[in-house]
Amino acid sequence: MREPSLSTHTIIQPRLVGKTSSSADTKVRTTAADLSTTQDVESRSGSSIAKKADLVVVRTDGNTCQRETVNGTGSLLFECTSTHQHMLVWKTRPRRVMLIKKVGDELIDEFFQVLQFLGRKENMDVVVEPDIYWRVVESHPDMDFVYTYASDNNHRLGEYIDFVACLGGDGVILHASHLFKQSIPPVISFHLGSLGFLTHHRFQECQQAIRDVIYGSADTSPCNILGRYSAGIMITLRMRLLCEVVRQGKEEPDQSYEVLNEVVIDRGASPYLTNIECYERGRMITRVQADGIMLATPTGSTAYSVAAGGSMIHPNVPAMLLTPICPHSLTFRPVVLPDYAEVELKIPEGARSTGWVSFDGRERQELRAGDGVRVRMSRHPVPTISKEDQTGDWFNSLEKCFGWNERLEQRPFNNGGRASPSSHDA
Repeated sequence: MREPSLSTHTIIQPRLVGKTSSSADTKVRTTAADLSTTQDVESRSGSSIAKKADLVVVRTDGNTCQRETVNGTGSLLFECTSTHQHMLVWKTRPRRVMLIKKVGDELIDEFFQVLQFLGRKENMDVVVEPDIYWRVVESHPDMDFVYTYASDNNHRLGEYIDFVACLGGDGVILHASHLFKQSIPPVISFHLGSLGFLTHHRFQECQQAIRDVIYGSADTSPCNILGRYSAGIMITLRMRLLCEVVRQGKEEPDQSYEVLNEVVIDRGASPYLTNIECYERGRMITRVQADGIMLATPTGSTAYSVAAGGSMIHPNVPAMLLTPICPHSLTFRPVVLPDYAEVELKIPEGARSTGWVSFDGRERQELRAGDGVRVRMSRHPVPTISKEDQTGDWFNSLEKCFGWNERLEQRPFNNGGRASPSSHDA
């Protein structure tokens, strides 16, 4: 982005005239007609006052910097919105796709249908999980375009997979996020599950939707991208949280996880409230006495967090949510933190019981006194393929899955200025 330049021309400023020592009878002139707009400001002594100091405002995320606009008069303006729509454009043709389905035999027919389309019609290499690979080999030995990977080598999947296709519900997307420990390729998901808040594409349209991913469907002419293979496809970059478990007396983390929805600390089977200290960059912000506490992403704001009373936040808003679970306080409300916050949740010495932590519902483990979890924004988002655009998909899911703000419409007054007889309940 072009850096804005500061104007160096002379500022047009009003001439302010006040009472001088040489004429005690002169009145201070303050009317608009007395103010000149073509000369520099003068002090009471008649000498010129220099223009205000030049300044630069920098927007920084800790990794990059970008200047905001400062015009010639020193006024501050936003150079652009803090968040943007995102478009994916292939510079070379994608050749390798990973196909994931929900557990069990429920979607096996749909799985083989998509597998045949990807391999035979689109001539792609298809990577599947090890457990289903052997079923493919046994039932369809002629599918020489199907591959798998060693279970202990899945941390390298992001180096070879161009995009991921998911069949099922939201849990399959969470599973894909778990498979790719760090960088994850674009994900397109088809609604074949229960709720489907994150699965925007209908399975009946899967072939055209996959072609749109490969060849693009959005206009890229305003972007002036040289050497591109495809048109564009709209995506949503869904923030993940990097969570590090730190044991008592240690500085280095014992384990680390990347979560798409939330990290939760609860009391487990204990009859006592959890006692958890919350720190932000080393500063204690509150002590939690509740059934538990969670830190959620904007994507996770419509999952466990909303059930616990948290706000629903658009996935493109750069934020994380601190949501208590049944707090023993009438004033402990959920709060929204900026995405650069670095939070530590710690079990203090003297707590009556331990806590239990889970990461997107997985890897559940006990936290003893002195143990804690450090949480900050991950640098590896989950890019999901949009059906319409970021905002349209989100509102469609709110209406479809939650019945958001559904209500019988209030009837208008009749001609006499009174409500119709049956409208008293509206």
